[in-house]
This record gives sequence, C-alpha cells and structure tokens, in this order.
Amino acid sequence: MSKLFDAIEFATRAHRGQFRKASPLPYIIHPLNVTRILIECDAAEDVVIAGVLHDVVEDTSVTLDDIHAQFGEHVAALVQGMSEPNRKDTWEHRKRAMLESFETAPQDVLLIELADRLDNIREIQKDLAREGDAVWARFHRGRDHQKWLYEQYVELFKRRVENECLRALVDEFERHVRVVFGETETAQVS
Repeated sequence: MSKLFDAIEFATRAHRGQFRKASPLPYIIHPLNVTRILIECDAAEDVVIAGVLHDVVEDTSVTLDDIHAQFGEHVAALVQGMSEPNRKDTWEHRKRAMLESFETAPQDVLLIELADRLDNIREIQKDLAREGDAVWARFHRGRDHQKWLYEQYVELFKRRVENECLRALVDEFERHVRVVFGETETAQVS
C-alpha cells in the first residue's frame, strides 16, 4: 500500500494550486473522493492508484510516460483510459468519444469512471442546494447538455457493469442524477 501513498503525494503535487470549478475546495479533494469510493469497492491497488491519478494527465503537466515510470504500465493504461485524447476538440465530440470508448473499456476503467462521475454528481447536488441554478454557469455547457451527458452515463453503466459493488454504485449514481436534473420529488439522496 505504500505505492498508494506515493500516488497521493504525486497527485497532490501535480494538482497543487488547482481548485474545483468556482469553489474554494482544493482540487485534490476530488481524486481523493474517487479513491475512497474505489477502496470501499475493494478495487485492486492499481485501480485505486489510477483513481487518485485519473486527472493528472488531462489537467496538469504530467504525462503518461511520467505515470508509467512512477507507477507502472497497468496504472498508466488505466489513466490513459480515463483521459480525453484531444482536449482541443469540441465538448460534444470529446464527450461522445469518451462515451464510445467506455462501451468496450475494461471493467477497471469503468469502475474508475463511475467513481469519478459519482463524486462529480454528488458535488453538483450539494452546490445546487447551496447556490441554485447558478451552478450551471461553471460548466462549458449548461444544464441541458450536462443532463444529456449524465443520462448517457447512467445508461452506459447500467449496460456494462458486471459486479455487485458496481451495480450498487450505479443505482446511487442514477438516484443522484434524477435528483440533480429534477426527475424526482426527493431532495435527499444518500
């Protein structure tokens, strides 16, 4: 497990100075939340490590070669599976390409993506409760586009998950998506 602590330190350094969208929260809290979800699902160590590192290639100067050198080929492959290949493409093309890649992605990559999306939707729900619809202005695309994206993820995860822990996470994810996008009366999701 010392490799996990090395990954946490590595990610903390890489994300230093970054904050969640329009938030005072240091960005590193997000990968740590993803890591917690993965640990609670008894994910393999390499999957947990990839979870804490999942955004470093997209959002920092860290490269896949850096990940490979520090944490090995398997972790680098998992992080690559989580990284959008062309950050300069349009939002729509990038999201469609990622959704398409997840149709055939290994279960470990799906687990990391599910943990990532689950943490994101939890945060969106908290922010909506505090700030209302102003939250949607933080995103490159507003509420309707986000709703489409999250609904696509619900369907993808429901089709692709293969184990019990993942199914429980998908159910929780779907409940949060329904609350965030106003498809349920219940404002409280656990």
